[in-house]
Amino acid sequence: MYYDELKTFVTLVEVKNFTKTAEILRMSQPSVSLHIKNLEKEFQTKLFLRSPKILKITPTGELLYDRAKQMITIYEQTKQDILEHQNSIKGELKIGASFTIGEYILPPLLYDLQKKYPELDLQVTIGNTEEIVQSVRLFQVDIGLIEGHTNEKELTVQPFMQDELFIVASNNHELTHKRDVTITDLQNQEWVVREIGSGTREYFNHVVRANGLKVKSLISISSSQGIKEMLIHGMGLSLLSKSVIKRDVKHRILTIIPLQNHPFTRTLSYVSSPIMEDKTNVKVFLSALREKWTDQTKSASL
Repeated sequence: MYYDELKTFVTLVEVKNFTKTAEILRMSQPSVSLHIKNLEKEFQTKLFLRSPKILKITPTGELLYDRAKQMITIYEQTKQDILEHQNSIKGELKIGASFTIGEYILPPLLYDLQKKYPELDLQVTIGNTEEIVQSVRLFQVDIGLIEGHTNEKELTVQPFMQDELFIVASNNHELTHKRDVTITDLQNQEWVVREIGSGTREYFNHVVRANGLKVKSLISISSSQGIKEMLIHGMGLSLLSKSVIKRDVKHRILTIIPLQNHPFTRTLSYVSSPIMEDKTNVKVFLSALREKWTDQTKSASL
């Protein structure tokens, strides 16, 4: 297997520069060129179109790029599995999580995993749903946890918990003093929401469309904490997960707007590549994920 050559090729595709590729891989630029030539000879095709100002991947290069990512992943997974012995859980586990999950839901699970498997190196990347799906597809993470939906046919998507959302505002907002709030009261309001590409924004857009809401103004912020700070300073309404606002509501920093007969729930899912599902560390993580939220569901029902 041309492991080193494939790794060089993948890096070059992603950074689009021979010099930067050499720096990242800590090798000489002629070695980078040699690796690419070796692959072109092996597969009997041109992988790049080169000019002084541009480096463009060819159609066959695009095909090899997707397969190369898979081959490298399988190689590294196999190497790690061989190094593991007597069911010892060790090595890396790269997790991608959308913001609400990564910042508010995932940390307790990571704590439990670290206590149980101290040799497991947990690495978490946080982004919006679109970014996490892309990271899973490109094998930049082993497993992804998302709030929104994806149409990626090559990936497995499985629900792991139900998430409840609430409309919240500052304690001084006009709707916090109204006893019975209806959908009509939400017309022509100012909103502070997550950015396009996030699962929470996707759900907000669904609520607006489904209820025919007219929005007076809209501010997008790619941070739940940033949204809460805006609300605290009196800027409109937001629709946020219970996990995001629980502490703020408890300490009376923010107030839930009690909307009659309109519960907001969505499904949180994990997304993975079929190649990664047999990885030992991924299996351990998914088992812990299911166990934790099964226990929480039972506790909530009591």
